[in-house]
Amino acid sequence: MGGCFSKPKPVEVKIEVVIPEKERSKEEMSPNGKASPLIYKVNGTARHYHLEEHPIASNPYHNPKDVVEASVCHVKDLENGQMREVDLGCGKALLIKESGEFHAMGHKCPHYGAPLVKGVLSKGRVRCPWHGACFNIGTGDIEDFPGLDSLPRFQSMDSHPEQIALRPKEFFRTYDIEVLTEMQVAAVDIKNKTAVFKDGFKMEYNKLLIATGNTPKALSCKGKEVENVFNIRTPEDANRVVKLATSKNVVIVGASFLGMEVAAYLAERAHSVSLVELEEVPFKKFFGERVGRAVMKMFESNRVKFYMQTEVSELREQEGKLKEVVLKSGKVLRADVCVVGVGAVPATGFLKQSGINIDSKGFIVVNKMMQTNVPGVFAAGDAVTFPLALRNNKKVNVPHWQMAHMHGRIAALNMLAHGMEISTVPYLWTAMFGKSIRYAGHGEGFDDVVIQGDLDELKFVAFYTKSDEVVAVASMNYDPIVSKVAEVLAAGRTIRKRDVETGDMSWLTGKGS
Repeated sequence: MGGCFSKPKPVEVKIEVVIPEKERSKEEMSPNGKASPLIYKVNGTARHYHLEEHPIASNPYHNPKDVVEASVCHVKDLENGQMREVDLGCGKALLIKESGEFHAMGHKCPHYGAPLVKGVLSKGRVRCPWHGACFNIGTGDIEDFPGLDSLPRFQSMDSHPEQIALRPKEFFRTYDIEVLTEMQVAAVDIKNKTAVFKDGFKMEYNKLLIATGNTPKALSCKGKEVENVFNIRTPEDANRVVKLATSKNVVIVGASFLGMEVAAYLAERAHSVSLVELEEVPFKKFFGERVGRAVMKMFESNRVKFYMQTEVSELREQEGKLKEVVLKSGKVLRADVCVVGVGAVPATGFLKQSGINIDSKGFIVVNKMMQTNVPGVFAAGDAVTFPLALRNNKKVNVPHWQMAHMHGRIAALNMLAHGMEISTVPYLWTAMFGKSIRYAGHGEGFDDVVIQGDLDELKFVAFYTKSDEVVAVASMNYDPIVSKVAEVLAAGRTIRKRDVETGDMSWLTGKGS
């Protein structure tokens, strides 16, 4: 995905883009099964990478040639540790200089198209400024997630399953991967190395990966079975909520990430959006009270009404469909649709008699290699607790997109006996009303929050500390500071509370250090 040379002699830096042939055999196809990547050459040394974030299904050039060569800058234009977007005449590339060597790579992150020039360059890799994906500048390999080849975008609730699938069906056919849908494993027999399905079918395994995720918690109040009450788990659920909620009254139970994101999405579509939460402030346990109040204020300015420190006591119906939500405070809310986001539990009940170690909360316990206590049995994703290097190998559960990607990669490598340990820094984000909050680290149990910037203006960075150490960071409109902090943490450096209290961020702005 990049190219490099040492002791450069040419005055100009040149990049060659070798255009892939229109027809490729399966053996030459990239892992997404659609097309080979472009080849970038920087003054003669070739590496592979896609020019854009989209798969190259058709040639992007107006007048295709076998090779396009462009002189993009003088060798002295870039200092070590600098990045620059350069125009090739047929598209853009990211040019990087580190340790005296030049590298060229695609200028956009393949996840959501973020401009990598605004990211963080450190020790041979670039971290995306939006969602934290990391790419090796010499090979182009993705080293931390999120991001897959041709990963589709999914920002709206009204989407189709194929739009949000991580891989197209053709990928599985190309690599001879059998996918069994609408089938459920009811038990695992570790003695005979067999997965037993609900219908009695049995399948033997050499290595087993369990990635069953979570099951949403349901309301336990009277009337919980009435129509138009949803736990959003599938695209079909989301599409139905959008359809039913348009110009109607919506009640959302739970100020979780799910609840808040649904509220933000429906605010302009529904007649009214009411949010019911047991806590005093949204996200208090995760982002702290001050950040939570700032987010709450943003929602209120967008017509979302909060009912805090209360619960649902009853769902009332008319002709079988939801009509009203009754709160324990006595308030009665008009409701045509109710979305429930009050948490989830690990979907591991089928493992209780298996001999696989499950903790008191139902999570599968794994080691740094994502292996359970049973040899050959691995687990990944929302259903596990694993040792987090960032927090002195404390066993944690991190139910977020980026971590699930990394779990799967580490588990797969170790199922192939590569001996790889997980060491990634958790990185997550949420988007509401066109504003994104980015977060890195693991702030569970934080005892103080140091805030720089302006919460009222929604331009801030919040450092979460435990004793004297920064354990997590969140920001809004402050890119790429979260990615920079993630790189510092990934390097094993400790950030002290005194480092962030002064407001002096010079310790974060080093060039590639």
